[in-house]
Amino acid sequence: MGPERRFILGVDVGTTAVRAGAFALDGSARHVRTRAYPLLQPLPGWQVQDPDVLVAATLAAVSDCVADTAGAEVVALALSSPRYGVIGLDETLSPVTPLLTGRDTRSAEVARDLRVSGQSRELHRLTGTPVHPGSPLCKLLWFARHEPYLCTATRWWIGLKDYLVHRLTGTLVTELSSASGTGLFDVHRRVWSAGILDLVGVSGRQLPPVLPTTGVLRLSSAAGQAVGLPSGTPVVVGAGDGPSSSLGMAAIDSTVAGLTLAATGALRTVVAAPLVDPAETFSCAALTEDAWVVGETVNNGGNVVRWAGSALEPDSRPASDDQLAAPELLALAERIAPGSDGLVMLPYLLADRASEGESGPPGAYLGLRSEHSRGHLVRAAVEGVCLQLGGVRDRLAELTPVSSVRLAGGAFRSPLWRAVMAAVLDCPVRASSVADDVALGAAALGLFAIGLAPDLPGAVAQLDPEGARAEPIAVDSALAAAYRGLRTKLPALLTVAGRLGEILDAGAGLSAPARP
Repeated sequence: MGPERRFILGVDVGTTAVRAGAFALDGSARHVRTRAYPLLQPLPGWQVQDPDVLVAATLAAVSDCVADTAGAEVVALALSSPRYGVIGLDETLSPVTPLLTGRDTRSAEVARDLRVSGQSRELHRLTGTPVHPGSPLCKLLWFARHEPYLCTATRWWIGLKDYLVHRLTGTLVTELSSASGTGLFDVHRRVWSAGILDLVGVSGRQLPPVLPTTGVLRLSSAAGQAVGLPSGTPVVVGAGDGPSSSLGMAAIDSTVAGLTLAATGALRTVVAAPLVDPAETFSCAALTEDAWVVGETVNNGGNVVRWAGSALEPDSRPASDDQLAAPELLALAERIAPGSDGLVMLPYLLADRASEGESGPPGAYLGLRSEHSRGHLVRAAVEGVCLQLGGVRDRLAELTPVSSVRLAGGAFRSPLWRAVMAAVLDCPVRASSVADDVALGAAALGLFAIGLAPDLPGAVAQLDPEGARAEPIAVDSALAAAYRGLRTKLPALLTVAGRLGEILDAGAGLSAPARP
């Protein structure tokens, strides 16, 4: 059977949907299927899911992909998921908690206490995971404080992908990438940290064994029947979504950063060994044992411009998930001069991970004048997001050289987003055409794991030949100069905004004046 009739499945189990991609081994075809599921918010700050609902959606998406490749051989199934989820299991391996997603911020007070006490620095140094409410470490401390009775009923603490692997193969394990996102794993010694486990009140026997991300298990008979694959089909445990995204974008050279921008944004690069920044903002996660992805996710990405569109023109045609803002509004913004005629937006509508549970800088429009139009407000929002990500690139370059950037994500289908981001970065920039970077990255890692690709770059090029020819974006020198000038002003503007935020927070508890 030729390579055109052989496929590998890459499965991206995301926060609100699973995307399963079937990739032909010669890069000639791909089939992508999606199944959505709800994100539940039973209390403020709580964002949870039923893990069995996610498993059912994954099985359905994989089954759809298998049907799309009817008559072809599926050589393996490879997985990826967010790294920060937590599930408690009992002795029978049944959930005793929902999946606490990375967006669940109930442990904000725990994270704040660890930072105030100074413990966060050493925890970050050991684990590569910043102390923030999304991390499993903080979630487990929250359980110990608030639900100790549940802790006694919990035999295992695992992540989302660990649960999915168990349901697919019957084996309860984790892997190096997911373990390195828990805040419990010593990334330098590659073991669960005994000192950190003592801190959170968890024993090593409550955590699963750690496999390499290239570990291969076998599909169980029951799971095979559910998805239409033979039992014994290889299942590659895979890596977290961030590392998988970097691989799918082919941003795995140590001098190349991968920048993704959809509702949120992320900028990452790959290094040969764990690298921890002293500012405690970057995470460091394994792709493989000798490839580690370091970078930062920002909560304020394309969702900021989506908010601006809905607030400024609520009756306009709603934007698609890829557009993030109505095309009409982006067209207005394109007519505005760089710098938005003195209008600056600080795009902190949501707290970023480094400041979740704390005040942090507030979002703000600064320099607003009567001559500013809707186009100015939207362009300033685009510029604010891009300037924020440019700052992440600058801080990352202080740790490791970054000479070029690859862009991916729905936002960069807009010429305005591409032009502003390239000018802010002011370095060689290419726009990737990859629409399913995480699923592709999972599939490429799987292809390498089962020995059908010589290395990771070769695996990506084999499955996605067009991706290697990502489109270069010309940097407008005048635009770049304008943004360099604006960036010099940002520290002072952030200081002013932070002070205003403190004043507003101090007045938030004042009672309204009594009515006569």
